[in-house]
Amino acid sequence: MSLHARQVDGVPEETARVARAAFPKGSLAMRIRDELGELFQDADFAGLYPSRGKPAWSPGRLALVSVMQFAEGLSDRQAADAVRGRLDWKYLLGLELADPGFDHSVLTEFRDRLITGEAGIQLLDRVLEAAAEHGLLKAGGRARTDSTIVLSAARQINGLVRLGETLRAALNSVAAREPEWLAEWVPSDWFDRYAIRFEDARLPKGKAKQAELIEQIGADGLGLLAALHGPGAPASLRLLDRVQSLRQMWIQQYFVDEGQVRRRDLKDRPPGADRLVTPYDTDARGSVKRGTFWDGYKVHLTETCAPDSPNLITYVATTDSTVQDVRLVAPIHAHLAERDLLPDEHLVDAGYATAREVVTARRAHKVNLVGPILAATSWQTKDGGGFSQADFTIDWENRQVTCPNGATSSRWVEDRSQEGTAVVRARFPTAACRPCKAREQCTRSNSKSDMGRRITLRPRAEYEVIQQARAQEGTQEWKEQYAHRAGVEGTISQGVRALGLRRCRYHGLAKAQLQHQLTATAMNFHRLNAWWTGVPRACTRTSRLAALRPAD
Repeated sequence: MSLHARQVDGVPEETARVARAAFPKGSLAMRIRDELGELFQDADFAGLYPSRGKPAWSPGRLALVSVMQFAEGLSDRQAADAVRGRLDWKYLLGLELADPGFDHSVLTEFRDRLITGEAGIQLLDRVLEAAAEHGLLKAGGRARTDSTIVLSAARQINGLVRLGETLRAALNSVAAREPEWLAEWVPSDWFDRYAIRFEDARLPKGKAKQAELIEQIGADGLGLLAALHGPGAPASLRLLDRVQSLRQMWIQQYFVDEGQVRRRDLKDRPPGADRLVTPYDTDARGSVKRGTFWDGYKVHLTETCAPDSPNLITYVATTDSTVQDVRLVAPIHAHLAERDLLPDEHLVDAGYATAREVVTARRAHKVNLVGPILAATSWQTKDGGGFSQADFTIDWENRQVTCPNGATSSRWVEDRSQEGTAVVRARFPTAACRPCKAREQCTRSNSKSDMGRRITLRPRAEYEVIQQARAQEGTQEWKEQYAHRAGVEGTISQGVRALGLRRCRYHGLAKAQLQHQLTATAMNFHRLNAWWTGVPRACTRTSRLAALRPAD
């Protein structure tokens, strides 16, 4: 299909008359049209369509339909029906009352185009631009960010079932592509073993029997891979996604020892960031957070939180479940800087706030990143009474450290940590530490030739940030400032409870990311609508018992 940009003529007169009669108080869809006008233009999506071919349905309208679909939790078929049958949607889209709409499969094709062109974020950005044009969004102020877990659309499977399902998925994929070749090659006993889902099969209970079946599945999988790479197999079968997943899973899970297929020990398998957890969603990863185990992704939401304007989501990012929150700080700031939406103050939790990120945010973007800095973990701090790093005096100009008892370091070296970050390593002479009466409070080194205390420091800017942050975190002023971060939990709750943010609709990271971009845009629709209609912001719920707590 090719794109033929439509002429924007506003809402047809008859559509407007009937819609206003049916909705005298308006609706979400109608207010979006009235307040923000024609949000998406066909020309905005010109790069997603070829220059020749059958005319496509208006992509500007499809963008609106896609956002409204997520705003109301509709399937593709339900959304297409709403375009045909709902007056407020026809008003939003500027359609004649008799317009027949489109087949629901057009929405799937449109989402594929958005993914290919990485254009999903443009929908969120355009709504933010429109809000800014109407004075509802501006740079500066306060923003906050948090993340939540997202479950893969694929069912969660583990251990034996995962291995069996990976092989079964590959066999089904081969059977769909080349049934005659597979029917001629496949051993007859495989039909009993792989014809139905493994979780539905009667699996052995004992560990020995399970281990035997695991090795049997491994040998069967290697046999299939060898056959697919044999001279008589169609070359196209080797490129099937399920076959590639089988090959990758077998490399991660099995090895051959003297002709016998063995499963790798857990310590010999790849780290979680690389390990497949299901053949049906190869981008999903397994992770754990505070005792919660899940297979899938994480979504990070950044929103404004000013008292005189609606709280709007300004950035959304989706990662696999193993990516640490701190790695998102720089991309968030870079994205907001491009769109002139950087806050003055960015509230985050301890997962995002590190000394390095605080310093970088100040230097690169003049953003004050506010969050609790993790406490020191050395044994001197934990045991209490020991001399922690904070008890030493650092003379940065003279490159020297002084201990609480007055001894000075003999060595100062700028180095790199195991993670590749810049550090400073200072060491005290053995002659000063060995006779010290407080030595047991300072170091546990038993080497007679090297009994001096060693200290590893961050670069000066980061070190000073840590000391300043830890001093401020106990103050009432800091607590009141940081209390505003808690509101982002309500945003996550709204996304999870009202808009299905917790579970993916589709397989794969790219599709999950588009889902979250559309969800964030839909949440902004709801928040703008609440602002226009004067709906007050929800307060933190308090139970009847908690309300009876006596004041201090």
